[in-house]
Amino acid sequence: MVIAVAVLILGVLLGALFLIPRNSAAKVNVGNAWLLVWSEYGLRRDLENVYGVYSKAEIALHDKRTDCWIIVKNRIFDVTSYVEEHPGGDAILTNAGSDSTEGFYGPQHPGGAFQLIEDYCIGELEK
Repeated sequence: MVIAVAVLILGVLLGALFLIPRNSAAKVNVGNAWLLVWSEYGLRRDLENVYGVYSKAEIALHDKRTDCWIIVKNRIFDVTSYVEEHPGGDAILTNAGSDSTEGFYGPQHPGGAFQLIEDYCIGELEK
């Protein structure tokens, strides 16, 4: 009987994996924090990132190589850990702490950049 219940629960959990659409973004409320669990490209690798709403003033404080946030299409990305890996060198710091949408959508970024940046999303711009 216990085995049958365990198999049933496991079946429901595995079935849910196929029913949850991969192209949606679901936010899960954990206390006062929101976690972005599902992104356009599947399950996020870093579920510890808090998904929040930030003002331009807050973002402006993160304008250094060792603390670098950027805005792309009203979404906030903490790219601090990527600064040293950026193929364009310090160009990523040009708009650190501010809106990088225009630069990000320039011809220098291949399609893979759009998938890569999703891993660094921490929230959205305050409206």
